[in-house]
Amino acid sequence: MTQKRSAGLFLFRTAPGPTAPTDRDVEVLLGHMGGPFWEHKDEGGWAIPKGEYEADEAPLDAARREFTEEIGLPPPDGPYLPLGELRIPGGKLVTIWAVRADLDPTLMAPGTFTMEWPPGSGRTEEFPELDRVAWFAPSVARKKLILSQIPFLERLLGLLEG
Repeated sequence: MTQKRSAGLFLFRTAPGPTAPTDRDVEVLLGHMGGPFWEHKDEGGWAIPKGEYEADEAPLDAARREFTEEIGLPPPDGPYLPLGELRIPGGKLVTIWAVRADLDPTLMAPGTFTMEWPPGSGRTEEFPELDRVAWFAPSVARKKLILSQIPFLERLLGLLEG
């Protein structure tokens, strides 16, 4: 069995200023997961835009491709700051890069996925991969993010403080 891998881009923006960023002047872009399972879940229902890739694709290329597929916009230009890898529950290996960029959430045009809904009905429906994106201060992002991705937020904040 091959190892499942996923890669993504974690956008952040900072207010201009001479000092290290604080919670008040850093924001991160998160996407609310689409589909009926996440429809009414806010806390713990947001994620870093990412997706699976095959062994023959470079992880950063996959992260850029997945950004476009999930958000419907081209990925921002780098530099890309590696936030490393994490093995999440279920065994998938996730690799994330942070990139400073500003994005207008109203421009999002998400990709979609198809699944049987309701389960056992034999009917398939199409749902957005992410149903919305929004900017959050780190203190709010910690509550919104799915638990397995919080370490990437902490790594980003460590880079920005350092």
